[in-house]
Amino acid sequence: MEAKPRTVLIIGILAVVVAGIASISLYKYLKGQEAMVKGAVATESIVVAAVEIPVGNVIKPDQVKMVNWPKSATPATQTFSSAEQVTGRTAIDRYTPGEPIIEAKLVPKEGQGGSVLTYKIPDSHRAMTVAVDQVSGVAGFISPGNIVDIVLTTQQENNQKPISKIVLQNVPVLATGQVMSQQKGDEKPQIVPTVTMDVTPEDAEKLAIASTQGRLQLILKRVGDMKVVKTTGATVKKVLVGAIVKTKVIGSKGEKPEKPETFTVEILRGNQKTEKSFAVEKQ
Repeated sequence: MEAKPRTVLIIGILAVVVAGIASISLYKYLKGQEAMVKGAVATESIVVAAVEIPVGNVIKPDQVKMVNWPKSATPATQTFSSAEQVTGRTAIDRYTPGEPIIEAKLVPKEGQGGSVLTYKIPDSHRAMTVAVDQVSGVAGFISPGNIVDIVLTTQQENNQKPISKIVLQNVPVLATGQVMSQQKGDEKPQIVPTVTMDVTPEDAEKLAIASTQGRLQLILKRVGDMKVVKTTGATVKKVLVGAIVKTKVIGSKGEKPEKPETFTVEILRGNQKTEKSFAVEKQ
């Protein structure tokens, strides 16, 4: 009979130990969960944009404000804890309302007063400006941040026939502007739109040559479309492929007809039919 009380005592001690271990484990788990919750809701006071701040804007006190920002979502780059730290600094990128002001998007303190553009050029790249007209500049819809292809229309060396060819693709636009230019024969200087683009040194050389050979046109690309397309260029002959053609043979009786020198295109407009003749392009 004495063995039973001893067994009960041992079982009781074991139960207390197990309960103690379970309590400690539960306590640690709850403390860990409490720390996670506190970390998730912990905030810090940082400076954000109160309104939209454009590129090149010198930040004013009324353009920023202080907000409590979740620490877990704070940008990895340097933020600011007071409006005075950013007042007078120049933005090198656009800020949207509510966006944290960060050091990476401000002109460095030692660089204040310099061109904003110089801080937007990627390493080993160059900023190059070319003149365009309103049509070739996509009627004024080209803006900094857009991606464009560049088309050159010029004369072929062998026969002086016009040809157009995409010479550069996926070129980022850094800035747009205007310059005064006076072409030969113009009575007064004209305002010419300009586009400054981000190019590699090799592409800068190509663009410099292209700008002297003919007319440059910009093709605005869809956001996110960085696909490179291989093209062979377009000529008048390629453009008119598929047109209805009548051949006129030039030559007199008894002579061997020469190769056709012209072709005629029939143009249908409703019930009316007209013809237009073109010189045959020799390749």
